[in-house]
Amino acid sequence: MELTFPKTMSVVAISLLSLAGTPLAFADGDSSPSGDEHAHDHDHDHDHDHDHEHDHGHDDDIDSGYFEDSQIEDRALSDWEGDWQSVYPYLQDGTLDEVFAHKAENDDGKTAEEVMAYYETGYRTDVERIVIDGNSVSFYEGGQERTGEYVYDGYEILTYEAGNRGVRFIFELEDGGDALPRYIQFSDHAIYPTDADHFHLYWGDDREALLEEVTNWPTYYPSHLDGEGIVREMLAH
Repeated sequence: MELTFPKTMSVVAISLLSLAGTPLAFADGDSSPSGDEHAHDHDHDHDHDHDHEHDHGHDDDIDSGYFEDSQIEDRALSDWEGDWQSVYPYLQDGTLDEVFAHKAENDDGKTAEEVMAYYETGYRTDVERIVIDGNSVSFYEGGQERTGEYVYDGYEILTYEAGNRGVRFIFELEDGGDALPRYIQFSDHAIYPTDADHFHLYWGDDREALLEEVTNWPTYYPSHLDGEGIVREMLAH
């Protein structure tokens, strides 16, 4: 079975904490899918030693997409190192229904079914697992693995309809063949080096087109978490 990658499949930073606002604001306007870039203890089997201290004042503002350009710093692929699973299967089997009901309770005028439909489009992907080790990124689809080497290609700042902003950290395929996407773009709501506790990933062959994708944002949590663990993480944020 050959692994295929739509040229514009991607993720966007959308709030997992609340769905308040207009649908356009959800798609374009919230750089924090779960408002959840808080400090966590991660089990990613790696330990970062960043060489300098960051001025992380007003982290809540950064999580919500309000920051200065001067606060952004380049990031290494090691920030996302680990073994990651898609949350889409948990949406499909009903595990995340509790999360959607919670969101609906805190939203003005949307039912749990409407919330779920929104995330069904966002989470949808056939890539059930991603493993990142050094510069190596492995995609698993239908039991098949494809692995490539990726190098940093800078970041892009996006401005959303609501006035807040997000940062995509971009990596380009250096070695791996045509079955792999040329570009991958990470969005985890952080703007400087830090270990991710989950992420949204855009991938495809057109760097600029990926920056326009706002409806499909495959989302990945650590593979050691079961469904209940993912629900706890989502409800906690």
